[in-house]
Amino acid sequence: MKRQAALLCLLVASAFGAEKTHWIATWGASPAPQLATEQEMRSAKLVFENQTLREIVHTSISGNTVRVRLSNAFGKETAELGAVHVALRGNGAAIVPGSDRAVTFGGRPTITIPANALVLSDPVKLDVPAAGDLAISIFLPQKTIGTGVHYSSQQTSYIGLGDASAAPSIEGATTITSWAFLTAVEVLAPKSTAVVVAFGDSITDGARSTVDANHRWPDILAGRLLAAHDKLGVLDAGIGGNRILHDAQSNVRFGVSALARFDRDVLAQAGVKYLIILEGINDLGHAGTSAPISETVSAEDLIEGMRQMIERAHEHGIKVFGATLTPFEGTSFAGYFTPEKEVKRKTLNEFIRNGHAFDGVIDFEKAVRDPKNPDRMASQFDGGDHLHPGDAGYKAMADAIDLKLFK
Repeated sequence: MKRQAALLCLLVASAFGAEKTHWIATWGASPAPQLATEQEMRSAKLVFENQTLREIVHTSISGNTVRVRLSNAFGKETAELGAVHVALRGNGAAIVPGSDRAVTFGGRPTITIPANALVLSDPVKLDVPAAGDLAISIFLPQKTIGTGVHYSSQQTSYIGLGDASAAPSIEGATTITSWAFLTAVEVLAPKSTAVVVAFGDSITDGARSTVDANHRWPDILAGRLLAAHDKLGVLDAGIGGNRILHDAQSNVRFGVSALARFDRDVLAQAGVKYLIILEGINDLGHAGTSAPISETVSAEDLIEGMRQMIERAHEHGIKVFGATLTPFEGTSFAGYFTPEKEVKRKTLNEFIRNGHAFDGVIDFEKAVRDPKNPDRMASQFDGGDHLHPGDAGYKAMADAIDLKLFK
C-alpha cells in the first residue's frame, strides 16, 4: 500500500506537466485545549464511543488529490480512529454518490494518534472543488474524549451511531457546531499555488456570522481570490477569545496564546506564503473581565508580541500583513471597553499602519467604523454586540483587502 500511495503521487505530479507540485491547505481550523472535566466535554458532545463524527468543511482551493491532517492536540491519552473517509458533501449529513473514499495511514485503515501528536493520511484521488463542501467521517470505536477541538465552527457537523464512515447519510444524527480531531484538509497543487493564513480571534473565526453560510471574512476573501483567478488557498486560523500574550484562564475554548500556537497554526501548515494578523482586542478587553487584572497589557507589550510573530514568519519566507483592530466602544460585555483600553487600541493601530514592521497593511477599522463616531462600529456592520461584525461587516472587511498584496 505504501508503494501504491507513492505511485499515486508520482502519477498526479506528472499530470501537471513539468511544473512541480506541493501540498496546499485548502481548509483548516485551530485547536484549543480540552474542557476541564469529562462531564463538560460530554455536555459539549465531545466524548465519543462507537460513534461516527461526520465533519463538514468548506474548501478554498481545488485539487484532484487530497489528504487530511488529524490531531490529538492537547490530548492526554492516545486517540484510536477506527476508520476515516472523505467525500463530497451533498445535503445535510449526506454525501454525493460515488464520491466516498476510504482514507489510509501507511496503507492501513486505522490509526492511533499519540497524545498531543498529529498524523497525515495517505493521499487519496478525489476531485475536490474550490469553494465546495467536503464531509470527513471519523469512526471512533472506543471511548475517546475529543481533541484537536475547534469549539466555535459556525458549521453544523453530525454524529451517528456505529461505523457510518462510508454511509450515504447519517439518519437520526446528533448535530454539533465544533470540529474535533480534524485540523486541516490539503490538496496537491502546482508549486505556483500558495496559502494565505488568517490568524486571529473571534472576528477572524466568524463569530455572529450566519451558521452554515461561510460568511467569515476569510471565506469571502477566498471567494474574491478565486474570482480573480489567483492561485491561493485561505486557511482560517482564528480562535474566539484568543489573545497574543496570555493563555485562556476561565474559558479554555479561547486557546493558548497566539505566540504559543504560532508554530502549530501558521508555520507548520502546508504551502503558507502570506499571513494576515488580526489579534490584540482580547488582550485589551479580557483583563479585569474574563481574565485577571494582573494580565493587563500595554500597547507596547502587544507591539512587541506582533514583532515576534513577524520575525518568526519572515524566517520562513512568509510575508506578513497587519490588520487594524476594529472599533469596540459600546460593547455589551461589561468592563471589556474602557477609555484607557481605547487609547491602547489606537496606539496599536498607529503602529500597524505606520510602524513599517509589516509587509503590508489591511485597514479593517476603516472598513467598518461609523464615520460619524469612529470609535464605534457602523450599525449596518454590527453583529449586535458592538464588538463582532455581522455578515455585512465581514464582507466589508474582506472587500477592504487589496488583492495586489498577494502578487
